[in-house]
Amino acid sequence: MSAVEIAAAVRSGQQSARSAVEECLSVIEEGDAEVHAFNLVTAAQARTRADEIDAAVADGRDPGPLAGVPVALKDNLCTRGVPTTCSSRILEGWEPPYDATVVEKLHNAGAIVVGKTNMDEFAMGSSTENSAFGPTRNPCDPNRVPGGSSGGSAAAVAAGFASIALGSDTGGSIRQPAALCGVVGVKPTYGLVSRFGLVAFASSLDQIGPFTTTVADSAAVLDVISGPDHRDSTSIRDSLPPVTDTLDDGVDGLRVGVLAELSGDGIAPDVSARLRAAIDALESAGARVAEASVPAAVFGLSAYYLIAPAEASSNLARYDGVRYGLRMDASNTPDMNTATRSAGFGDEVKRRIMIGTYALSAGYYDAYYGKAQKVRTLIINDFASVWEQFDLLVSPTSPTTAFSLGERTADPMAMYMSDVCTVPVNLTGQTAMSVPYGVGDDGLPVGVQVMAPALGESVMFRAAAVLEASLR
Repeated sequence: MSAVEIAAAVRSGQQSARSAVEECLSVIEEGDAEVHAFNLVTAAQARTRADEIDAAVADGRDPGPLAGVPVALKDNLCTRGVPTTCSSRILEGWEPPYDATVVEKLHNAGAIVVGKTNMDEFAMGSSTENSAFGPTRNPCDPNRVPGGSSGGSAAAVAAGFASIALGSDTGGSIRQPAALCGVVGVKPTYGLVSRFGLVAFASSLDQIGPFTTTVADSAAVLDVISGPDHRDSTSIRDSLPPVTDTLDDGVDGLRVGVLAELSGDGIAPDVSARLRAAIDALESAGARVAEASVPAAVFGLSAYYLIAPAEASSNLARYDGVRYGLRMDASNTPDMNTATRSAGFGDEVKRRIMIGTYALSAGYYDAYYGKAQKVRTLIINDFASVWEQFDLLVSPTSPTTAFSLGERTADPMAMYMSDVCTVPVNLTGQTAMSVPYGVGDDGLPVGVQVMAPALGESVMFRAAAVLEASLR
């Protein structure tokens, strides 16, 4: 059953929330030993919450639009009294004293948290192999990666461990694993979903969004978690009209651009073939499709891998052995700081902190970080121009299907190229989502990326629904 169907059944009394949770926990127990989607399963709390939902239904109270729906949370979303580790030894065992805003909103909507999912440490990675607690495997093929950094969340939904999962997307960390695992993944407009309670990686790029098995489920989740929040200074103050209201409006007459810079060289032939099939489906539904160009998008990866590490260098300075988590003993404070960070951070996190610190250092700021921000502005301006001609843009989500575990761990540049199609949208703040669209030559899922201008979620979801329906 989809999340929307579970919620309808629970609200009507046709199914109990407890039975929905028990079924979910049973599937996790049977399958997660191989997949390792979860860092922590909160079975006792989930059962208690399910009983509260069932009591509300019995009393005639409305428990919310996601009543009884099991949800998994990426382990960088704060949960009161429940460990939030970011898959890092430096935060192992830390229990936040508050819930993230999105966690509060899911709770108020009746959803039931069943656990915290594995991820690349501090969301730095594209394969979920950088976790301090071991890699997550792709449920479609356990010898392949699930993508990253939200690989645990994507795998949880793909494996049927939860109907909904939340992840964070800094450079493609929702969309890329969604594509590799064959589920829907949404990166909302920057500021549409509150980041309060999200452990920061790169604050000008991070955004929280859902994974689901259907487009309608993602729309329902986005309607719940979006909206203004005074605790997040970057939160957009105006609420977006419900996406679910226009989900079935189709694409007739919409102008759709195929983004040339993200659809040519470097894209595997089988992925390109699925993109062409998606384009044909949109045209058959009445969309007007043409090639689009955002010239500066080719610099997206270079700009991203200066801006994101620079912001990470600042954000991760707080992990000093004093205020949070791990603390290593030493004879003085500087040595304690050094020992704690050396033992607590993994190799990829250390690599990005050093890159970011270097890019921000005196004498190099203008040459690296400053120049990257200028390139970001060029990308924003080029997208602004293309939005004058098109309502939507499409491209592959990932250049390839899921690659083998260990295949790219020794080559950071090869790993970074996994994000080439997704990072431009984070730099601009606009919205995008990955829609599963068949399989490649190896039988593994392929995702098509649908992009829209800022606050263009409604029209984006209309196209996603058309693509989904065309495969039925």
